[in-house]
Amino acid sequence: MIGSDVAVSALRKSFGSFEALKDVSLEIRRGEFFSLLGPSGCGKTTLLRVIAGFEDPDSGAVTIDGKDVSGLPPDKRRCNTVFQSYALFPHLTVYENVAFPLRIRKVPNKLVKELVMRHLSLVQLEAHADKKPSMLSGGQKQRVAIARALINEPSVLLLDEPLSALDAKLRQHMLLELDAIHDKVGITFIYVTHDQAEALSVSDRIAVMDGGRVLQVGSPQEIYENPKTDFVARFIGDTNIFQGVVTERRAEIAVVEAEGFGPLLVEANGDAPLGARVKVAVRPEKLRISREAPGQARDLNTAKGRVEEPIYSGFQTKYYVRGDKGLSLQVFRQHAQWSEGNPDIKWKDEVYLSWSARDAVVIETSAEGHQG
Repeated sequence: MIGSDVAVSALRKSFGSFEALKDVSLEIRRGEFFSLLGPSGCGKTTLLRVIAGFEDPDSGAVTIDGKDVSGLPPDKRRCNTVFQSYALFPHLTVYENVAFPLRIRKVPNKLVKELVMRHLSLVQLEAHADKKPSMLSGGQKQRVAIARALINEPSVLLLDEPLSALDAKLRQHMLLELDAIHDKVGITFIYVTHDQAEALSVSDRIAVMDGGRVLQVGSPQEIYENPKTDFVARFIGDTNIFQGVVTERRAEIAVVEAEGFGPLLVEANGDAPLGARVKVAVRPEKLRISREAPGQARDLNTAKGRVEEPIYSGFQTKYYVRGDKGLSLQVFRQHAQWSEGNPDIKWKDEVYLSWSARDAVVIETSAEGHQG
């Protein structure tokens, strides 16, 4: 199977007065595992349905391998969809569920058997060929749905929250299997999810959506380490947000007078002109927490505070620390060694926090007050 390039340009779609898609443009590369990530109602499923041909856009275009398919029905687009609900036929066996698309096309029986068994092998279900869907687990049902979607040899597989009905451990296992299937077949996967961990763990690139718009597109590392907006920073994992005004520039370092914190050092790289109002994000795992004051360094941020809430969760402890100037910060402390399994920092302890200016990311800049 060979994947296709998929592009959408200036897509708009409304349902009554509700604008589901607002001028959405995206390019998805051949063979990519591409995720559409965002909260419920952000437009990601509508975008997937427009690509599939189940919904017609009000304006804009969908192209596959450079060909405009906007007016074509779903069966003419070389796209197949895997739904959250599996959509299996309960009266048919696993074998016949997977064979169904071939029966519709009147493929000869000998070839049907060869193709069905090949695809059941791909999803590791050969031993379950004669079972009915009611005899399968949720994960097995989802694999049947994937095999049935792949048997028509689409160039694009569209997956609409396919794992959300599964429990957490099975979902993680199925995610790894899905990634392995993608590696084997090599076609383009477009995956809709509201789960950040899912998107980060398997995607080549991610489009973060909110309010019918695409806010940022990038690799999982780019999205997590360099969010471009307040929404992306908060939606992808946990983060600390500072707000303030740039009061000084020292080469690549900006000094931000942050509300409830004081002077904050940020590696700005031109994103924070003098006098600009900015928002800055720092991930909780970037902060170091100690009962001893940290050493001095040119680009090191430091703060003193008191532990308001320690939350132990086995592999790490999450601390909420109230700084001496009022701002509350989150800190994640990993238990990488046996000796760290019994945290030495407890509720109400006075602590020091420190982190590098390089771990502080400017996520939004306003020109208000900009001094030239």
